Amino acid sequence: MHFNASVVRRFTLLAALALSSAALAQPAPFSPEQREALGGIIREYLVKNPEVLQEAFTELQRRQQEAEQAGRAEVLTSERGKLENSPRDFVLGNPQGDVTMVEFLDYNCGYCKRAVADVKALIKADPKLRVVIKDFPVLGPGSVEASRVALAAKSQLSGDKLYEFHTKLMERRGQANGESAKAVAKEMGLDMARLDKDLESGEVNVTLQENMELGEKLGINGTPGFVIGNEVIAGAVGAEPLKQVIANTRK
Repeated sequence: MHFNASVVRRFTLLAALALSSAALAQPAPFSPEQREALGGIIREYLVKNPEVLQEAFTELQRRQQEAEQAGRAEVLTSERGKLENSPRDFVLGNPQGDVTMVEFLDYNCGYCKRAVADVKALIKADPKLRVVIKDFPVLGPGSVEASRVALAAKSQLSGDKLYEFHTKLMERRGQANGESAKAVAKEMGLDMARLDKDLESGEVNVTLQENMELGEKLGINGTPGFVIGNEVIAGAVGAEPLKQVIANTRK
């Protein structure tokens, strides 16, 4: 039985992809004898040409990325309301802005702390920019506690005062947790008894659950994560790249 090199190469690439995607669950178009013979040939070919497997995995990765992008686009369409206009979030910049930038953040994230200056600069430079902040505490119990206090503080703060609370907590040194968040609240003169009561309301937990579900659907597995139009940007990339995406979205 003879198979030329090009046929073996193509079949090897397809076989590797099929193995990666579990496509071998379907019957192979070869007899048992042919499959056994071809298996030996493929093994020998792979040993001599291991780069074929790299080609297969590169192609698989490309297909997976395409599938992720398609799924993300679907989520951006179906969840746009919750993403940009949830009454549970707070808005910075121009509430009637023509472009919305959503930031998923964690108060213990060093990169989020670094991004505070970027967001401030963007708001200052762009009077038409609308920014939505979403608490996304992924760095442990302390982060969850800090976010819960920040969300509870919304019943007493709004606008610039709420942004001041957010900034003070983000820029505070040390581990962010319930205690440090309450210290910021006390420093700003909040009614602490009312804050404790608001912490026990179901609204705080519902908000966090909504944010976590949105982040998961969008494939955001770290902070900060930015969403501008149909673009999802991971990490503290700096003000200029964000500015460019905002400009592109505006076009």
